[in-house]
Amino acid sequence: MIRWLFAPLAALLLGAGAPPPAIDEAAVAAALDATTAPGTVLIARGDAIVFERAFGLVDPASKAEHSLGQTWRWASVSKQVTATLAMQEVAAERLDLDAPILKYLPDSKAPFAGTITSRMLMQHISGLPRTEEGPIGRDGWSTFYMVDRGSPETGRTWCEGPTNRKPVSEFLYGDCDFIMMAAVIEATSGKSYDTLIAERIAQPLGLASVGVFPRTEPTVPGYAEGKPETTAFRLENFGGAGALYGTTRDLLAFDRALMTGKLIPEAERAQMWDGKPEYGFAALGQWSFSVPLKDCGDTPVRIVERRGFIGGVVLRNIILPDLDVVIIMTSNRAEAEAAFGEIWQQAGITHDVMRAALCATGAPL
Repeated sequence: MIRWLFAPLAALLLGAGAPPPAIDEAAVAAALDATTAPGTVLIARGDAIVFERAFGLVDPASKAEHSLGQTWRWASVSKQVTATLAMQEVAAERLDLDAPILKYLPDSKAPFAGTITSRMLMQHISGLPRTEEGPIGRDGWSTFYMVDRGSPETGRTWCEGPTNRKPVSEFLYGDCDFIMMAAVIEATSGKSYDTLIAERIAQPLGLASVGVFPRTEPTVPGYAEGKPETTAFRLENFGGAGALYGTTRDLLAFDRALMTGKLIPEAERAQMWDGKPEYGFAALGQWSFSVPLKDCGDTPVRIVERRGFIGGVVLRNIILPDLDVVIIMTSNRAEAEAAFGEIWQQAGITHDVMRAALCATGAPL
């Protein structure tokens, strides 16, 4: 389906039979910022990587440079993977996105468990508590992310705590939505979240680097304001909302499997990528919207965006379905979150890299 969509769009913009232009590597490199957002960038067309580079220093106080092939925390890109598992359950007819979660979690103590649905969870309109509303501990981090994973002060138990917000009252982004979504998936599948990641994502796609925290070996460390990030948080406490890790090439492999129907059927992918304007174009576990790029013609580019940001590590996972393109950027500076910017505002590193990759001749691919 993706290549079928790509063909007429390419014919419209390039002329029938015209090959896509070679990527302007100098323009892409010029859009990067090795000081504010050092890390890596990967650009792929179809299954081919057309640009891949590591740049800048790992530690601002040392001379060690970033390198390709490192294992990164995927942070909230994990939500995109969790949503994919959920849509697999939908395709298997074990999960109804619009059924109350009480159907699958009959012991749930969430105040509105009889109203909250899986769709609401993945659109962040469930009304569940937000972790920042709980007790705050060291370095400004919620104790939710600091305590032992088995503590009632974290995980599903805390997320089912008191709240005065009713479902659908407002869009309010939070990790509890996807921690609860992981619990629903575990109930419908009869398997643990860790097992589902291994059996449905990592093993069938051959993603040797992908797993769920905790992890014995370190991943790329984060920095903020020139100093090592705090050690206050435990990455495993993010669960289905942010506890995955892997290389950027394995993330690309996940994206390609998602784009080509290897992970979920077209109908379920279309639901997952249906961005709702009333919720800021939030889809299910990701954002989906169409915007033109600055000085790149008037044709809007359809973008599926998933961000990740924990501590001093920042990611952008960008899928351009109609152009069969993926752009993945990582950085280990907290400041990169602001520097990556907003694509829809036609500003920031993400937009500029995308424009350089797609618009070397002044018009999109």
